[in-house]
Amino acid sequence: MRMENVLSAVATGVWSWDSASGTTTFDAESARLLELPPIPTVMDEASVRAHFHPVDWAEIKNVVDLALAEGTLAEGTLRIVNPENEVVRVVRSRSLPRLQGESLLLVGTMQEVPDPQPGTTTGQVRGDWRRSREAFLLDAGRALAEARSTTEILRVTAGLSMPGFTPDGQAVFGVEGDHLRIIGYHGYDGYDERPFADMPLDADYPACEVVRTGRVVYLPSSDDYRARFPAVWPLVESYGRLSWAYVPLVAGGRTIGAWMAAFSDPVRFTPDERSILTTVARMLAHALSRTAARESEQELSLGLQRSMMPTVEPDIEGMQVAARYVPTGGGLEIGGDWYDMIPLPSGRIALVIGDVQGHDVRAAGLMGQLRIALRAYASEGHHPDAVLARASRFLAGLLHQQEDADPAADVDPRFATCLYIEVDPATGTLDIARAGHPDPATRLTDGTLLVRPTAGGLPLGIEPDTDYPTTRLVLEPGELMLVCTDGLIETGGHDLDTGWARLHATIDAHCGEQLEQLADALVSDVHGPSSHHTTGPLSDRREDDIALLLLGRDAVPAGSEPEPVRQLHPARRTVLTVPQAEHTRVSVVRGQLRQLMHDWSDVEQVDAAVLLLSEMVTNVLLHTDGDAMLVAEMIGSRGDRRLRVDVADPSDELPRRRQPGEMASSGRGLMMLELLAHAWGVDPRGEGKCIWFEIYEGVSEPGSAGPEPVVPAIAMP
Repeated sequence: MRMENVLSAVATGVWSWDSASGTTTFDAESARLLELPPIPTVMDEASVRAHFHPVDWAEIKNVVDLALAEGTLAEGTLRIVNPENEVVRVVRSRSLPRLQGESLLLVGTMQEVPDPQPGTTTGQVRGDWRRSREAFLLDAGRALAEARSTTEILRVTAGLSMPGFTPDGQAVFGVEGDHLRIIGYHGYDGYDERPFADMPLDADYPACEVVRTGRVVYLPSSDDYRARFPAVWPLVESYGRLSWAYVPLVAGGRTIGAWMAAFSDPVRFTPDERSILTTVARMLAHALSRTAARESEQELSLGLQRSMMPTVEPDIEGMQVAARYVPTGGGLEIGGDWYDMIPLPSGRIALVIGDVQGHDVRAAGLMGQLRIALRAYASEGHHPDAVLARASRFLAGLLHQQEDADPAADVDPRFATCLYIEVDPATGTLDIARAGHPDPATRLTDGTLLVRPTAGGLPLGIEPDTDYPTTRLVLEPGELMLVCTDGLIETGGHDLDTGWARLHATIDAHCGEQLEQLADALVSDVHGPSSHHTTGPLSDRREDDIALLLLGRDAVPAGSEPEPVRQLHPARRTVLTVPQAEHTRVSVVRGQLRQLMHDWSDVEQVDAAVLLLSEMVTNVLLHTDGDAMLVAEMIGSRGDRRLRVDVADPSDELPRRRQPGEMASSGRGLMMLELLAHAWGVDPRGEGKCIWFEIYEGVSEPGSAGPEPVVPAIAMP
């Protein structure tokens, strides 16, 4: 008896699909089931698709693709429709893929299924199952795509609730060299992972076989497990599972591990169930591959940060230092910002902060080289201006060498900003040189925050032979200096003014805390939590790197200063030098005094003080050959304070009263002092002189109801 007659007798048709031609061949019985004449028929894909319900066609294609990937039997139920798209019967198809030369041949059978009929409850269940499966896969895919670490991925995987069958236990294995190790597991309370924690890939264990072969291992029953893997069955039996699926984790064409799903109820692993498991495994593999790459970058970033960012020494006698570095959160999460603390041959300390343009590996590399060069120049004992001048020549030469090494490369020009501070811990003296960097700020003992204007030059690397003038400031006992890169000031759309105002508010809110806590608060208010100066990458992407240095000078212990010096209310004081060649900095001096008097009760007195200061500094710059040295100090309780302003210069020539004509442009300085100041005078010094004035808060006019008038140190003609 011929085989086709036997198949026809049991109403079973045979069909085959050839990948080379893309056609499907049906025998007479299968053609009849498709509502075609009962003769052998060859059809293309479009013609075949027209005879099946669209939903079932899409479903069976997924089943076939899965069978091709696993090398297993493809089985599914399909509805046959007529040209009016009405369901006329339901058939069950089974097929097995095989290679024929270089083409793939799919050979299968087709048999009519008497039940369920169209419109029955079973048909509706199929639709609900499919919709539930799609909803589950969408939710699982979204959750795995949003996971940002391996821990989060394992937590998402543990919470998967698959439609109709949910694993009671799961494990994820990763490949490390020639071993398989457990990355994480779920659903095994009191689980002893030691037998499976580190297994050679040639071990007789399902996950190892999956990694070796790249094929899924389905174990629907305990008997199946015992028969295929007798060596490990005694270790597995005690957990009470009844079915297991071990699915390879493949990413980028490479098997990176295996996923185990274990069930306490028997599971047949139908094509639909296998399709869900392999789809989840595919998404899981991609998520693990993505986070593994990101975590490797983070580990490299953290290593670079630790190697490039020094640990500042917090125990300088009489001072404290705190520092932070926070990357942008993009790429390798390290850029061109840096800070440093350098012991100097003189016994002093140098604090350095800078920013190389860019947030990439090249910026990080330039930063590392520049930092080493700065340390070398500082350790040789050069003054701040000479250190920056040499560093600028070094960076310019380095950039020139890179351009010469690869002229064809599109290398963007780079530069670096830098602030170099030489600190004398004994006196609080700060010698500052600045190369295009934001100015430092000082928090005075009464809470006032002053941005301290300093002389400066071009950023490093732009002009090899650039001068960097030095500014000398004094950090008084109890005061705090903040230096940072522009990422701390300008992030969030702020400019310099609003950015400093934001930082001022944070400093005020944490003024009683230690420097380490204040540093954390400053970073947190701008970018989010951070607790270490080499902190790991944070979760959110940032606009710019941050480098931050805080320098605080210890307050004078109560009772240690002489009685006349001790005061109930701390003095508010600023010291500033205006170089002879920088007349434009007179406006900076005016701004400093306004900041110092920001809460003075009489606005007209503030305007008068600013006018007198401007006149005194301008006279020094116009009529002497030296720099003007400003010292402004405010003492007393609010509403009853005294402002004293001293402007010193190196000239021995004393001021003299003149009688300026109506059209004269000068000669009114002493007249203004007499009219606007409550007291003023001129003090000769060993080298030069000091002109000073005082204004008293709450005293409306000079000479009225205030302190005793002060007689000038010299008589005016």
